[in-house]
Amino acid sequence: MTHPIAMEANFDGLVGPTHNYAGLSYGNLASASNVNSVSNPRAAARQGLVKMKALADLGYAQGILPPQERPSVGLLRTLGFSGGDAHILRQAARRAPELLAAACSASSMWTANAATVSPSADTADGRVHFTAANLCSKLHRATEHETTSRILAAIFSDEHRFAHHPALPGWPTLGDEGAANHTRFCGAYDTAGVAFFVYGRNDLATAQPTRKFPARQTLQASQAIARFHGLSDDRVVFAQQHPDAIDAGVFHNDVIAVGNQNVLFCHEQAFADQAGVYAELRAKLAARGVALDVIEVPRSAVSLDDAVRSYLFNSQLLARAEGGMRLVVPQECQERVDVWRYLESLTAGGGPIRELKVFNLRESMRNGGGPACLRLRVVLTEAERRATHSGIWMNDTLFTSLNAWVDKHYRDRLSMADLADPSLLTESRTALDALSQLLGLGSLYPFQREGAG
Repeated sequence: MTHPIAMEANFDGLVGPTHNYAGLSYGNLASASNVNSVSNPRAAARQGLVKMKALADLGYAQGILPPQERPSVGLLRTLGFSGGDAHILRQAARRAPELLAAACSASSMWTANAATVSPSADTADGRVHFTAANLCSKLHRATEHETTSRILAAIFSDEHRFAHHPALPGWPTLGDEGAANHTRFCGAYDTAGVAFFVYGRNDLATAQPTRKFPARQTLQASQAIARFHGLSDDRVVFAQQHPDAIDAGVFHNDVIAVGNQNVLFCHEQAFADQAGVYAELRAKLAARGVALDVIEVPRSAVSLDDAVRSYLFNSQLLARAEGGMRLVVPQECQERVDVWRYLESLTAGGGPIRELKVFNLRESMRNGGGPACLRLRVVLTEAERRATHSGIWMNDTLFTSLNAWVDKHYRDRLSMADLADPSLLTESRTALDALSQLLGLGSLYPFQREGAG
């Protein structure tokens, strides 16, 4: 099967109106270190929009994914709270504030966890396949897949070009954290590539090492997604995260490695069997006429601690029209001497990474997510791009409209005590209702669907 020219589109998550620091993600050091701090939802949303617009201006296909409805009164109802919405919020705040915090999480902003996506050049039926992540390892994220599936189906609605799979069952053995643990290597985007799935644990192994932090992605989940997406065994590689990296705060592979086309940029402690991973990737890519280019950062240059605290690898590795790669990093990389020294030497060294682009994503970083967390990559042919919903592509008009929307609906200060305020729920629903109309996506949220019913 031949495929027309394709591009890699980035779909960034809009930060939600309840952006807060509840420290809900055990094993995410930034999240834990900023617990109970006062957040600024308006600044967080604006920071994300600036990055999206800048990349669109550079010529990249840049889309938008809307946030989830929060507070999630539905989640609290499933946990035994009853009565009117305002009563439920007050009741949860008094009796189980940790559950209220989970119901107010704005973590859907990190759309690298939204789903796993396989392009049409790789799948058996020649369609783009989506599987929403079940995110079952964390209560505050475990219900996201329902709305995520509706959002993806609304944007990619042509069933002849796009296939949507339900999230895997929320069993521990099928713990799926989405594209944060998936990378695609290829030559040109329109040619068949190699899917690289990284997992933290094999739940069917006879023994598991006792570790400091839990591993989230399972081998069984990654294997199931590869089967659902119709990926052939000769173009799939499964690799295990290094346990030491997980214990250093690498809760997803995209905190320790990033890849694009034929380039893999990673730390020397990224994988349990680093040499074996390289060998298998090289062999399977070579069969497709592609030579893998590995940039391995030694611990002597950048420690695991510095890698995690700077989010060096939670960067976007973007192909440049003029050749080579552009690395999009958070400003925290500039602020850590060893990391910035390494990056400057990297771009001066004549390798595939030719350019650095730095963004202020402080509000997201304080909650444990950098540039790569904020985006879901979707490889699309021109025909597939034309078949997507047109209202989600970033341009001058949408950028202006979304900033005005944020300024109108978002608070510039949010404390944990504010989560119990019923007016926050009203504000959030008003904002999301306006957003779904602005983007033209229809009724995505439970409150809209219940009202229509």
